[in-house]
Amino acid sequence: MTQRVVLAYSGGLDTSVCIGWIAEATGAEVVAVAVDVGQGGESLDVIRKRALACGAVEAEVVDAKDEFAEEYCLPAIKANALYMDRYPLVSALSRPVIVKHLVAAARKHGADTVAHGCTGKGNDQVRFEAGIASLAPDLTCIAPVRDYAMTRDKAIAFAEEKGLPIATSKKSPYSIDANVFGRAVETGFLEDIWNGPIEDIYEYTQDPAVAREADEIVITFREGAPVALDGRPVTMLQAIKELNERAGGQGVGRIDMVEDRLVGIKSREVYESPGGIALIAAHQELENVTVERELARYKRQVEQRWSELVYDGLWFSPLKRALDGFVDEANQHVSGDIRMTLHGGRAVVTGRRSEQSLYDFNLATYDTGDSFDQSLAKGFIDLFSLSSKIAAKRDVAP
Repeated sequence: MTQRVVLAYSGGLDTSVCIGWIAEATGAEVVAVAVDVGQGGESLDVIRKRALACGAVEAEVVDAKDEFAEEYCLPAIKANALYMDRYPLVSALSRPVIVKHLVAAARKHGADTVAHGCTGKGNDQVRFEAGIASLAPDLTCIAPVRDYAMTRDKAIAFAEEKGLPIATSKKSPYSIDANVFGRAVETGFLEDIWNGPIEDIYEYTQDPAVAREADEIVITFREGAPVALDGRPVTMLQAIKELNERAGGQGVGRIDMVEDRLVGIKSREVYESPGGIALIAAHQELENVTVERELARYKRQVEQRWSELVYDGLWFSPLKRALDGFVDEANQHVSGDIRMTLHGGRAVVTGRRSEQSLYDFNLATYDTGDSFDQSLAKGFIDLFSLSSKIAAKRDVAP
């Protein structure tokens, strides 16, 4: 039986060349799998036909936009997931859903190997291969760009020699990854970290410096999940898409940062995630209203670790699964409405209401009707500071 390799296929030059490259290098048949996570561009049917024209024995296309939104983006919102407190895991979130469908295709087509088009320098190679190892430890992985030194020049020469139906003109100076949750831009002039980003690199967001009327929106959550916008019921995918339009139209969600890559280098990345940033900001504020103090404090530690695990490609790891249970439990009472003003590149919360609220007006007010017994404060402070006071008597020189 001829060996088969399942290839994560994007429809671009590199993965199109990978089909024939893998066949020549290994003698295996290649099954191409393209997963739509809302990256836009060409239709899935066009991509499927191109894979077959480039030599794939079979080609599968998967519309995973709703799955991606519900099963990957939503957990990130519940976890307020921001790697290094800034990056909403745009690319990292899409890799495990792609991995899931690659493994399913490998089982269906009897393949023993999965291939991807990542380089040996980035995070994605780890995300693909660690995910595959967790879901299907019997499968092996290959990466032609990394393992067989498939440079851009070699890929263009191969495509021209074989007459592949793929454009081989000079590529964009940027490396771009996009999905419905956001967009990542790197390389080119951005590699000089003193260079500021230019407007041409953005697609999901408008220039926040341009004068425009502010947009006010009310986001309704149920147990941490956005379920309505301005009172209209929405799916998770619809919530992200509408906020991409409305928050993106106000310049919300632009991030320019130098981040710590898993492979040990620092990398300059420019992201735009208008829907993600707006939803996380709203969700965080509703948690401030509905989550008990000690649980909220501990959850912030969990959020950081959760984000690191996902960034590092460990979506399917035992620790990530265990933390998911904690995050879901912590979101049990995160239900209510958040009013936000979107304007000038910012998503600012201006109102909160919830039947699960822990905010007590009568305890918080300084006016008549105050039910907080201030006479208890002195004794509380004496006891709260007692251990420090005792230590100070010992440590402070007489």
